[in-house]
Amino acid sequence: MKQFSSKRSIQILGHVLQQYGIDKMVISPGSRNAPLAIHFSELDSFECFSIIDERSAAFVAMGMAKSLKQPVAISCTSGSAATNYYPAVVEAFYQNVPLLVLTADRPTDFVDLFDGQTIRQKDLFQQHSYGDFQLLEDDKENAEEENLKIVKTAIELCFEKQGPVHINIPLTEPLYQYATELPVFPSIEKTIQKRDFEISSTLVSEFNVAKRILILAGTLDKNPELLSLLSQFVKNHSVVVLTEANSNLYHDKFFNHIDRYVFNFTEEDFRTYAPDLLITIGQNVVSKKVKEFLRKAKPQNHWHIDEFWQPNTYFALTQEIKTKPEIFFSQLLKFAKLEPSAYFNLWDILRDKKDAKHDEYCKTIDFSDFKIFQILEQKIPSNYNIHISNSSAIRYAELFPYSQNHNIYCNRGTSGIDGSTSTAMGFAMMNENPTILISGELGFFYDINGLWNNYIPPYTRIIVMNNGEGNIFRIIPGPTTSNAIDEFIATKHQKNCENLAKHFGFGYFKVEDEDTLLRVLDNFFKPEAKPKILEINTADIQNAEVLKEYFKFLK
Repeated sequence: MKQFSSKRSIQILGHVLQQYGIDKMVISPGSRNAPLAIHFSELDSFECFSIIDERSAAFVAMGMAKSLKQPVAISCTSGSAATNYYPAVVEAFYQNVPLLVLTADRPTDFVDLFDGQTIRQKDLFQQHSYGDFQLLEDDKENAEEENLKIVKTAIELCFEKQGPVHINIPLTEPLYQYATELPVFPSIEKTIQKRDFEISSTLVSEFNVAKRILILAGTLDKNPELLSLLSQFVKNHSVVVLTEANSNLYHDKFFNHIDRYVFNFTEEDFRTYAPDLLITIGQNVVSKKVKEFLRKAKPQNHWHIDEFWQPNTYFALTQEIKTKPEIFFSQLLKFAKLEPSAYFNLWDILRDKKDAKHDEYCKTIDFSDFKIFQILEQKIPSNYNIHISNSSAIRYAELFPYSQNHNIYCNRGTSGIDGSTSTAMGFAMMNENPTILISGELGFFYDINGLWNNYIPPYTRIIVMNNGEGNIFRIIPGPTTSNAIDEFIATKHQKNCENLAKHFGFGYFKVEDEDTLLRVLDNFFKPEAKPKILEINTADIQNAEVLKEYFKFLK
């Protein structure tokens, strides 16, 4: 016999979610949200996942939503549990990943009475959500009618903005009362807004008179339609397209490794390679150097094309174009005059020079983080989705053609180290293709609870680059001049992953040299009954110096 929650607000919530096809919920344990756990676990159309740590649970749900490309709900108990969602909510906000955040709460009149697990939860995520709502308790006047409206509005906002939306749900005791049948609620008339776009003659004119057109792609999901369109713009060498690994746009006429080309730009180079029309697509760009270049270049026109964000990243924004890039370029292509450009040739000469230097350097270096990323790009099977953690890992990946054969993901919304493991595990749970996470050890240790998860597929793989510290702080300028570098900034340590792997039931491999790495990798990717961790120890290698020497060599 089914045991649904008797709470009318929860029954309404379940009904509306079903109407919109939201059928995945990540639930963290607790008593105040027990009515949600009871109810949704009994609904045949829902798949529920139990993740204990709320901070990890929210990132897991974000990974699921990225894989499914549709909203995923998360549910937790009241008090500090809800605040642990915040890091993932912020990341989802800046990445436009749809999360429906459902926080159970004490009754509204219990707030600030010093009752257990009672905090100010209403509007908790207001600064980093696309909507904050609170349901009425069942005994309030017009509660059923109002709650239907509130849930409908919240869910449609989650779809429209493709980002986190919060519903706070005050619940009075008793919490463990059941219903064996559900009432019949009215069907929901969906009113999700869709944006129309038509390119203006002004934009077409600006494009056609521009002589130096640069398209810069930030973080994007794999998009074959967009790739096909942009390939038309470079076919005759008409425009320059700069991409990063996490742009997921690879083409032999794109400039696919930004830092390889712009890292050593001088003030004169800033002027020489400056565009007069800059078109940016996608979200956060990893390369700090390209930001410096474009801020100093001061293009006459800068268009940013995105449905949700129009940031003035380069202090030159002239057009906010609120549509999908593939819609924009499909319309522009009808009117664009695509003639060979001396600007493309200028960049092409630079590329040939830098690529030759890159290849030469790669032949000379010994075992190091740099060398490992070169090897992994060649060895990871093409059917793997690659999740890359922040800090040095994503920067190394940008130097190699990872996106040529793979889908690349990285949490660049806020660019923090927290949550990369959990996000990758959530993605792996929902994707038919295997997932591999490449992570630095600090980010991996930070998010250990991402492995506290009973749903990780056995074909999931994790590679941990253990260089004994936060090596990024020896790469970027500044920290190495401080006496605090070892203990408080780079945080040197001697931890490893072996016992963690055993604790969470992962297979474990450890390598410390190139020959062993090459020998182990083939077995590492072979199917087994449990996921695997490969730890690569480079703690005794001057990895930061290898990378710095690389950029010097490119000059």
